Parts: sequence; structure tokens; C-alpha cells
Amino acid sequence: MTMFRVACAALALGLAGLTGCAVVEPREAPPTDVFFDSAFRPPSVVVNPAEALALSPEMKRFAENEMHFEVRQKGLRHGLIDALYTKGRLQLDYDAEATRTAAQAFADRKGNCMSLVLMTAAFARHLGIPVRFNSVYLDENWSRANGVFFVAGHVNISLGRAMQSPQGVVIGDPELLTIDFLPPQQLRTIHSRPIEESTVLAMFLNNRAAEALLEGRVDDAYWWAREAIHTDARWLAAYNTLAVLYRRKGLLDRAESTLRLVLEREPLNTQALSNLVLVLSDLGRRTEAQAFADQLAQIQPVPPYKYFDEGVEAMRVGDFASARQLFRKEIARAAYVPEFHFWLGLANYGLGDVSGAKGEIGKALENSATVKDRELYGAKLAWLNEKREQAAQQRRTLLLRGAGS
Repeated sequence: MTMFRVACAALALGLAGLTGCAVVEPREAPPTDVFFDSAFRPPSVVVNPAEALALSPEMKRFAENEMHFEVRQKGLRHGLIDALYTKGRLQLDYDAEATRTAAQAFADRKGNCMSLVLMTAAFARHLGIPVRFNSVYLDENWSRANGVFFVAGHVNISLGRAMQSPQGVVIGDPELLTIDFLPPQQLRTIHSRPIEESTVLAMFLNNRAAEALLEGRVDDAYWWAREAIHTDARWLAAYNTLAVLYRRKGLLDRAESTLRLVLEREPLNTQALSNLVLVLSDLGRRTEAQAFADQLAQIQPVPPYKYFDEGVEAMRVGDFASARQLFRKEIARAAYVPEFHFWLGLANYGLGDVSGAKGEIGKALENSATVKDRELYGAKLAWLNEKREQAAQQRRTLLLRGAGS
């Protein structure tokens, strides 16, 4: 199964020109027959998209005190950025494990790119700063958890310069200050497009659906995905999520029709194609499944995690040299997945290359997106450092003995 999730880490700032006015398209209603509410239990939590951008009382106090001082000293935009992201202030931590609302990200002092964008937007609007959300085009980045593949998306936010017109209306000038949460090396060639607030909220809701599914809460996941489609019916990733949930419930006909709806609009959508292959196979329609599998193979000749899985198998039988080559091939097309670097480090260690193992596990730590992963890779790195120091001490002892003989 494959799903889309917006999960993207260091703060980067840049100036972006406003290239034109956004065209507001008529709101598209979801197809009336895409939902099947009676197959799912009522949600155990409140599903309310408005909560995503709501300011908490704690946030308002912060805006009136710490942020007010920065804004007075540096202006609205730079005051906002410094108050939120300068070290020693909030000390925000990047954590992709869960998608938080603006208020939750502020309270927890951490979040993924979606959560930090929402928090920044909530404060900006409180201060009267014009906001533009952007969807960022990146090389396709896959991750996997509990047998589910995720295609990682990315969003950032641009802040306009607030001015007061003679009529008293807040307007923005063409110069936008863009805030991003990607590592600087990934920002050199990014392309982006403006998106509406409804799309950002649909992404937020779809993230919540994906996270509920990972926790085994299929019924809750349905209501998050359903609300994502109601919020922006043009954003097709939520339909793919809905199809995954229908398959989990054994509603294969529903899953197929939902995926075909996506493919009517985007015939080369790899997530929908890969999921349709699974659904048709479940239905016993092998010939149709193979036809779509062949089409998918033309678009995506090497499936995600192929080299990685082969590398893990090579590790299992003790072929560390082959494993190292396979992990390197996976990293060559997905350089920022910490799991790949970690296993390459293990292969290096199996070959007796402690220095190489230390370097790769260091990269795994550097690219970690959750607190849990940082703790795991940090502990492994500390263990390797200890092993390296023990080996160095043994060499020094042998040298001293040799000198004294």
C-alpha cells in the first residue's frame, strides 16, 4: 500500500518574487458516492480542520509579550521569525512522528514541516502579516512503516510585507520572505507553487489519517480522510488514503472505484496504480492486475526499497560486501533516508570498517526526523565511538609493551 504524507528540518529563509495573482478556482464538491460512512464506527476524536490554525491562550500571551518585543525591535516579519526560531527562545525541535496543530506544536515545542508551517501562519495572521502557502516539488522521497509505503510531500510558507493603505486595508508588496524547514543542501534547486489554505488543511487532515492508520485506528483514519476530501476535493492524495482504508476493511469494490477515480484525473499516479494492482489481485483479477503492474513498471522500473530489501537479505546471510553495494545504490536515489545510512553503517561494521560505520550512522542521526530515531542512532553512534576508543587503547597498549620489551 502507498500513501501520501507531508513530512519534511533546519530553518532556511529566502526572498521570493510574487509572479502573479493566484486564480481562485470554484470549490469542487467530492463525488457523492465516494464515501461509505456506515462501514466505519464514529470517530473517537473530534475531526475539526479549524483547529489546525487556531491560536491557544498560551500562544496569544507569547505574541503579546516575547513576540511583541522582537516585532518592535525588528519589524513584523523578522520579529516573528526571530521570536519563534532563534535559538534560546522556543528551542523548537523537528519531529516528524506526528502532525500537530499550531497550538500543539507550540505547546510541545516540536513538529514536522506541516506543524511548523501551521504555527507560523497562525502567529502571522494574528499579527496581520499576509501569508502564502506553497507546495514544494522535490525528488520523490519514500518511507515505509508497518508495511505501508509513504510518499513524502513538503510545504513551506511565505510572509508578505504588511502595509496600511489609505482605505485601511492590509495589503502585501511583491517581496515575499519564505520560511522553509528543509536542510540547506536540499533548497538549492527547489520549485514550488502557491496553494490555497484549503489544500494545506486537506494535507493536514490526510496526515492525521495516515498516522491513525499506522496506530491501527482504521475507523478514525476514515473520518480524517473523509474530512480532507470535503475540505479540498481537488487534492487526490486523500482519495488514495480512502482507498487504502477501504481495502483494510475488505471493501475491495469501494477501493477499486476510488482508485479509478484518481486515475481518471491522473493516469500516471504511481500511488494509485500500485494500490490498484493490490486491489485487483485481492479480487482475483490477475490479468488486469498484471496490466497495471506492467504500466507501473514502465513509470517506476525500480520499486521503492528494492535495493534496501535485497541488502537486508544479504546481511542476513552474512554477505556484507554485497549488502554494502546494495545500500549504496539505495542511497544514490534517496540520500536523506536515515534507515538506509544506518544499515550501510552496519554493513561497514560487518566488514571491519568501524570508521565507515561511524560515518554512516552519523548521517542516519543527522537525517533523523523523529525523537525516537535520534535516540536510537545516537545510542548506536555512542557505542561505536566507545568501540573505536577501546580499539585505539588496545593499540596504544600493544605499542607500549613493544617499546618496553
